[in-house]
Amino acid sequence: MPIWQEGELKIHYETFGEGFPILLFAPGGMHSKIDVWERMPWNPIDVLSPHFRVIAMDQRNAGGSEAPIQGSDGWGTYAADHVALLDALEIDRCHVLGCCIGGPYALGLIEADAQRVAGAVLVQPIGHSDENREAFYAMFDSWAEDLRPGRPEVAEGDWESFRSNMYDGDFLFNVSRDFVRGVENPLLVLMGNDLYHPEAISREVADLAPRAELIEDWKEGAAVQASAQRVVEFLQTHAS
Repeated sequence: MPIWQEGELKIHYETFGEGFPILLFAPGGMHSKIDVWERMPWNPIDVLSPHFRVIAMDQRNAGGSEAPIQGSDGWGTYAADHVALLDALEIDRCHVLGCCIGGPYALGLIEADAQRVAGAVLVQPIGHSDENREAFYAMFDSWAEDLRPGRPEVAEGDWESFRSNMYDGDFLFNVSRDFVRGVENPLLVLMGNDLYHPEAISREVADLAPRAELIEDWKEGAAVQASAQRVVEFLQTHAS
């Protein structure tokens, strides 16, 4: 199991295939880890590895990855992990594909280092709506409860601050509408349609970003294979 380590941070990652690199950010909320891809209508590891070098990772404190927990943790902490892993793998330019929480992660990487990202695919990105704030808090709390027994040094206030840093914002939680308006990287958005992945968020990202394309149907029937093929074509077009 490949592990990149820096101090107390340990990131588990796996590499598949060869070619232009693609960094994957898995679904699963705070439990974002490689094996969650198996639950998707199509698995990007299987679809993309015949054409690209695919790097899949477990986010910190999910799967095989570990890190200290502090009240200052938030979206920027994860973006720093992503940049550091790319540095360690000596990847100067790549695509990024993120599903669910991975959608904001992908835009967070663009915010941190836009020149590094050739293109990004956002698959049903999470985002705030009038109905889902408490659902995101509950999701975070469930993840935290799994970790608490092994983290007695983390104060209650630090858990609460971390949760606020992640889910007290609006829109995509980590980047603003004004930021998305200025994203020049090509984006392909596969639309969400549920509580955690509001349709309105996907549509707004696709409307705001100047080089974005929206795919509405991708989860069922013939749309599964068609959307997977469109993702391959999009990434091949922008692989430079």
